[in-house]
Amino acid sequence: MSATARPLPESPRRALLLDLPGDEHLHADLQIPDWVFDRASGTVMAQSLLKQHTYRVGIALLRGVNEERYEQLEELLAADEHVSWLALTRPEDLQNLDFRRLIYEHFYDYFTLPLSDNTHLKCALGHLHGMSRLRDLEQNVLLPVEEFHMVGGSKQFLAIFDQIRRVSAVDAPVLIRGETGVGKEMIARAIHQRSQQRSGPFVAVNCGALPETLIHAELFGYEKGSFTGAYKRKIGRIEAAQNGTIFLDEIGDLPPQLQVYLLRFLEQKTIERLGGNQSLTSNARVIAATHANLERAVDEGRFREDLYYRLNVLNINVPRLAERGSDIELLALYFLHKFGKEYGTSARGFTRQAMSAMLQYKWPGNVREMINRIRRALVMSENRMITPKDLGLEESKPEEKVVPLEQARAHAEELAVRSCLSHAMNNVSQAAKMLGVSRVTLYRMMEKYGIR
Repeated sequence: MSATARPLPESPRRALLLDLPGDEHLHADLQIPDWVFDRASGTVMAQSLLKQHTYRVGIALLRGVNEERYEQLEELLAADEHVSWLALTRPEDLQNLDFRRLIYEHFYDYFTLPLSDNTHLKCALGHLHGMSRLRDLEQNVLLPVEEFHMVGGSKQFLAIFDQIRRVSAVDAPVLIRGETGVGKEMIARAIHQRSQQRSGPFVAVNCGALPETLIHAELFGYEKGSFTGAYKRKIGRIEAAQNGTIFLDEIGDLPPQLQVYLLRFLEQKTIERLGGNQSLTSNARVIAATHANLERAVDEGRFREDLYYRLNVLNINVPRLAERGSDIELLALYFLHKFGKEYGTSARGFTRQAMSAMLQYKWPGNVREMINRIRRALVMSENRMITPKDLGLEESKPEEKVVPLEQARAHAEELAVRSCLSHAMNNVSQAAKMLGVSRVTLYRMMEKYGIR
């Protein structure tokens, strides 16, 4: 036995081979070490194999594809987003415009037949297999931090997740503060979905979007004949939220006279429709949100102090996107993956310059602005990698910050610990398994980073 142990050979990698013309000569060209090809003679058979096995790479042998087969091929090529396709074809087929478009839109690379040798094909297969694996790992990074349909891994946002769990269990008003576009309504919905009222309706009202003359009728409803045009009784939003949650966005814009009615509802859980004289009971939970400074509004007499204290029983402060550090990259990748599938674009990621520009940008519109910029970039970009110009951030020239290696490692470790704990709902044993460490090691890491 030799002194140096030889590494065990990896199991062969598997690829799907779509052989439409049934070329027996091709089999000799595809004798590639460490690769096994599952041959399908048609798209139906290929679809069946895709359901039975997990493939990272597919090879399609295409010759003289007719219009009917174009549709079948496009359906197959779009069936599994995790499969990267290579094409084998004849030079004369590339003269056809539709055929060239098919290759350009659905394949990462193509080779013309006959193959002089399979060295380049083997390299391309290995490259695509590796890139596909990296893409899966990149997407898996997002899984532990996606919760309540929100994405975050920073200290600030993991604290928000913890607050959502806590306030959901208590039937009391919640006040959510934060700039426009940070996701206050999503947090309100997350609280509702985890609360005792989750089986009831979630009714959202933007107090700043409704005219002052209509907001009373919208919130509390009205009786038939209570004013000109009131041809029938209307149920108000608070009454419609019975057994559920009423979300009052931009509560700071609520007119002073209506603040009295809202205060009465919070104190007595009763309302009166406009033009009515009967008190109606509603057990809707109130969640309010504002981007305004309510304390200043109280001092200036624009907002009732007693209403402020009634609403501010439980509060959540949502940080600006620019303050969330590592979340910017997580969110960008999440939205790229989400909207990329919707639009069917060829964009696969962001250039280093684009990511750097996003990290340096101030994001005055917060998450909403990021969504809009990435959507526009996916539509307008002609590249596989989104650039600062695609995002409309070409004017920003970020200064590179040099971070010591030890500090970067510690930051990455802390982010992983917090993300796994959040995903495991603070179950230490489960989080330790996800991290691949012992419970004792995880407790030490939690102590190191001040994680309770």
